[in-house]
Amino acid sequence: MVKKRVTTYGGQALVEGVMFAGKNSFVSAIRRKDNSIEYFELKRVESNITKKLKKIPFLRGIVALLQASANGVKHLDFASERYDVDPQDDKKLSEEKETSKLVMILGIGVIGVLSFIVSKLIFTVTPAIVANFFSSIVPTKTGQVLLEGFFKLILLLGYIYIVSLTPLIKRVFQYHGAEHKVINAYENNAPLTVEGVQKQSRLHYRCGSSFILFTVIIGVVVYMFVATDPLWWRIVNRIFLIPVVIGLSFEVLQLTNKVRDIPILKILGYPGLWLQLLTTKEPDDKQVEVALCSFKRVLQNDSVEEFIEVNAEHSSEASQPQ
Repeated sequence: MVKKRVTTYGGQALVEGVMFAGKNSFVSAIRRKDNSIEYFELKRVESNITKKLKKIPFLRGIVALLQASANGVKHLDFASERYDVDPQDDKKLSEEKETSKLVMILGIGVIGVLSFIVSKLIFTVTPAIVANFFSSIVPTKTGQVLLEGFFKLILLLGYIYIVSLTPLIKRVFQYHGAEHKVINAYENNAPLTVEGVQKQSRLHYRCGSSFILFTVIIGVVVYMFVATDPLWWRIVNRIFLIPVVIGLSFEVLQLTNKVRDIPILKILGYPGLWLQLLTTKEPDDKQVEVALCSFKRVLQNDSVEEFIEVNAEHSSEASQPQ
């Protein structure tokens, strides 16, 4: 069976929903309190500079991450504020949002900054400090870097496991699984029905969870080339090397996706798939239905856009003097 291997489409799990990114739009579908499905759409607009940067190896990973973060906040905000609200209260919700728009924007900005700082303190500073604490037992730079990577991995896995035990995050992980199943169904030419999608794997090589794990692995390799002493310099260079690690990890992620059908090389993506056993859960039929609604709307938007472009070209050619 021929596989499509389309890399244009990607997704993100939301609270009671899924967002898919297509060639021309971003579409979120969420399950409302009354069991209805609601959509939120944004047109995909990219500047010429962004398009050029996304063609440059290593830089494109950083650009993609920034884009995903900026766009994801809007869809996460949409899902989190509406999923548990009765549709009859939408007018009141809209009025409240309008009157507190500035506060909301500032709030998201502050939370984003604080989240970034806290995450870096936890996942960058803490492993370095803990590894340095064992410097008398493991004095070599290689040993220290490996130990730091080990502690970072344990911290990452522990954090994911603990949050996955909460009911809300467990459902988000189920929608994450539904997102992967839909993409796999599309790439495998399987029927885009609930039944057809449920037969697919909930794991996917091109997943953000795999990317996070690769940053840990690639970080160990990169840190081998810089000093670990003194501790303050070790922390500083870890922070400054974040763009390098992100860029390299993105390229590795893309590579594992390209070679996933080659028997020997496909094992490169196994660590990321193993991590997805934690970050995804098997979805139920209703969750798959929501993911399918989002994906089909993205496909519809792409088809309409292509139809408009083709007809515009034909109209232009017809208007030319013969």
